[in-house]
Amino acid sequence: QVQLVESGGGLVQAGGSLRISCAASPTYSSISTMGWYRQAPGKQREWVVFITKEDSTHYADSVKGRFTISRDNGKNTVYVQMNSLKPEDTGVYYCFMDTYANGRRWGQGTQVTVSS
Repeated sequence: QVQLVESGGGLVQAGGSLRISCAASPTYSSISTMGWYRQAPGKQREWVVFITKEDSTHYADSVKGRFTISRDNGKNTVYVQMNSLKPEDTGVYYCFMDTYANGRRWGQGTQVTVSS
């Protein structure tokens, strides 16, 4: 069964940068869209960014211009470079991958904390 393993979260000051990544294990060939949601304390999970198999990228307005998503299909890995981080970016970031055979798979979440 495919599992998604996230890494790269942590604590950073406002204005700083982090890169988070998510890899499918074992590698899985039939993945279409990859992306991320996040959930802040006391709030609902919200969509942040996704990238299609054709490398079309889509960003929530709140992160546009600051976050950049990319993918490595050979490694079944998706990355998000997060720059100019704000305290409101704090939350647990969950990656997802849409597989043709098994639908949407989710990662376990990685904590991102931005201090003011």
